[in-house]
Amino acid sequence: MSSGDLLSAADVTRRRLMQLGAAGAVSLGAPHLAQAAQAAARRTMIDVPLQKREPRLALIGAGGRGTSLLGQLLAVNAQVAALCDIVPAKAEHAASLVAAAGQPKPALFTEGPHHYEELVKRNDVDLILVATPWDWHAPMALAAMEHGKDVAIEVPGVTTIEQCWSIVHASEQSRRHCIILENCCYGYNETLILRMIHAGMFGDLLYGEGAYIHDLRAELFSNAGEGLWRRTQHTLRNGNLYPTHGLGPVANYMGIQRGDRFVSLVSMSSPQRGLDLWRKDHLAPGDPRWSERYICGDMNTSLIKTARGLTITVKHAVSTPHPYDRINLIAGTRGLFQDYPPRIYFDGMDKDETFGSIDAYTQYQHPLWLRQGELARASGGHGGMDLIMIYRLLQCVREGLPPDLDVYDCAAWASVAPLSVESVRRGSAPVEFPDFTAGKWRQRPISAIATQS
Repeated sequence: MSSGDLLSAADVTRRRLMQLGAAGAVSLGAPHLAQAAQAAARRTMIDVPLQKREPRLALIGAGGRGTSLLGQLLAVNAQVAALCDIVPAKAEHAASLVAAAGQPKPALFTEGPHHYEELVKRNDVDLILVATPWDWHAPMALAAMEHGKDVAIEVPGVTTIEQCWSIVHASEQSRRHCIILENCCYGYNETLILRMIHAGMFGDLLYGEGAYIHDLRAELFSNAGEGLWRRTQHTLRNGNLYPTHGLGPVANYMGIQRGDRFVSLVSMSSPQRGLDLWRKDHLAPGDPRWSERYICGDMNTSLIKTARGLTITVKHAVSTPHPYDRINLIAGTRGLFQDYPPRIYFDGMDKDETFGSIDAYTQYQHPLWLRQGELARASGGHGGMDLIMIYRLLQCVREGLPPDLDVYDCAAWASVAPLSVESVRRGSAPVEFPDFTAGKWRQRPISAIATQS
């Protein structure tokens, strides 16, 4: 592919985003009248099953996260037909893992950042996983769906409201799924608590909290991996940049997009100090990174209100010393659960108001963990949740089921980041969420993660 072809492909990608996004884009905080006007013409992807088949997969992005996902795919006997990465050595290494698993060497696409546009045209691929830097998720997902492929994108999904609408409309028009790979929705604790909620143990839900609190300073300043691109986000946006790890499980607990939805958000950020201090303590004079200006506050706190009046607090902090914490709290009229460490309390459980252990509730262990827990724990992958997520994704394809987390979940959860940026910019003013389902959230059944037997 020539440099002229690369420019043309980039222009096509930008035009595709603009055309698909224009139909759903509305000004932040304004009434979303365009959605209601178009709702009758839209064909929903809610409860649309994946085509039943033995999936033939491709992976775009063979770095640290992509290689980890590949290991989970191979552990559950997924067929990997193609791999793509701009670093040929990474693609070759990933291909060697596929070959070591007894499969034919996959086709490789390593000729520049737009070579994925050739991969998505292949007729021996029907499901594509995207594990690339965030800014590439939307164009890659759009290209995959345009060429008739289902696609699963890594967190945090997409990065702008325009992109949220773009993937929704592309999915509805192509009749292909865009799935968010939110592994935290498949953790042992998260799935156990979800089933307890639907068994009525917590009563009527009232509020929840989630977070991504993770000291990433060394990673952000690394000269490899995510350090090559993720730190840049802190020079561009001030808000809740990575919400879905903490938010996804809480959204599932509350039935968001399934009887309730996000309505409005307010967001505020602390001052930025952590990255400046780390740079001062670790970088030599003359390092080009001294010219960077970091604007993202060290702690962002966002508060979401739902249509049913529930509240969700979502926090983001990656540039200060703090043990890893996703909070993962859900509270109702009869009790509450909070993670890190996991603990639970029900009304009347103990007169001195001390928390109890979740180990007393193993009867609510999720069937996925009952069947695949041993393999999941042995595989690593964030305590096993990665394998459970991949196993379930392939199960949905192999059995022709609707995906657990569809394009509407992806859009709603991902929209928290750009909305938080806008709220912070406006002095923590409230901003409204689009209704990506055009009102269909009211009749939608609860998540299959909760009901699967």
